[in-house]
Amino acid sequence: MGPRLRAARERRGATLTGVSRATGISPSTLSRIETGRRKPTLEVLLQLAKEYEISLDELAGTTPVTAAKPRASAPQRSGDDKAVLPLTRYVGGLHAHKHVLPAIDTPPTRPRQVSHDGYEWLCVLYGRLWLALGDQDLILTAGDTAEFDTRTAHGVANAGPGEPVEYLIMFGPQGERLRSRTTRPTVGVSVSGRTPDSRPKGTTP
Repeated sequence: MGPRLRAARERRGATLTGVSRATGISPSTLSRIETGRRKPTLEVLLQLAKEYEISLDELAGTTPVTAAKPRASAPQRSGDDKAVLPLTRYVGGLHAHKHVLPAIDTPPTRPRQVSHDGYEWLCVLYGRLWLALGDQDLILTAGDTAEFDTRTAHGVANAGPGEPVEYLIMFGPQGERLRSRTTRPTVGVSVSGRTPDSRPKGTTP
């Protein structure tokens, strides 16, 4: 309980003194609770849960703490101005993210490719996404999906121009894959989308 309370406070950027002023609980009491030297009463927990804007279940550890607050799920910006919204905790297993690529005004160049261990499933929600997968070039639009071993060189870019692209990613760092309960599991690389012939005019193959 103590470490979760401290983590909740630190996520909000609050100090013990600040929390004490807001709740009326002394800083020394708060410190002892966070270090496990004192067990909080239900009244104290209710006050802290209200102050940190999280539920008692989250403080008790029965639900993921990171699912609670906008601060934990606020979009992160990468160097290319891509917004990444984490949808799951970063503790092993499958990771889920929503990515948004900003609109562009000029024809895109072929995406820079990377490769690493893992397996990825991708689904486009809005716009046109250029997926460079090995020596393949595909244009995916809303509803199109792709899944592939990330040891294959891959990269994405807004196929634009004129509108942003939104897409979901499920990534298994140890090669975990999505399991379908209605159809047989796919094997190897599976891509659903446009052919290279549908690339925007002026793009590099």
